[in-house]
Amino acid sequence: MGAIMDQYVILSCLLFGIGAIGFLTRRNALILFMSVELMLNAINLMLVSFSHQRADMSGQVMVLFIFAVAAAEVAVGLAILISLFKHIKSVDINKFNLLKW
Repeated sequence: MGAIMDQYVILSCLLFGIGAIGFLTRRNALILFMSVELMLNAINLMLVSFSHQRADMSGQVMVLFIFAVAAAEVAVGLAILISLFKHIKSVDINKFNLLKW
């Protein structure tokens, strides 16, 4: 790998690590969604950089699919979050026990 490729890999790993730490330590549902999106974007950066290095478009096609899945996840997740916020008046996931029996 070249020096530029190493920088992309390091940046991608740092972004993924920040997203993972945010997901594991925070209890705010909005922060959790942002952390998942940060991890997905780190994966996208890695796929695009490897795709560019190999001169192959398959990594960039995968990025488009990941963007589509991420958009659907955000739409459904925010709809659920807004619905729960109307009932609980909080976005703390420890208070989301409405789905339990």
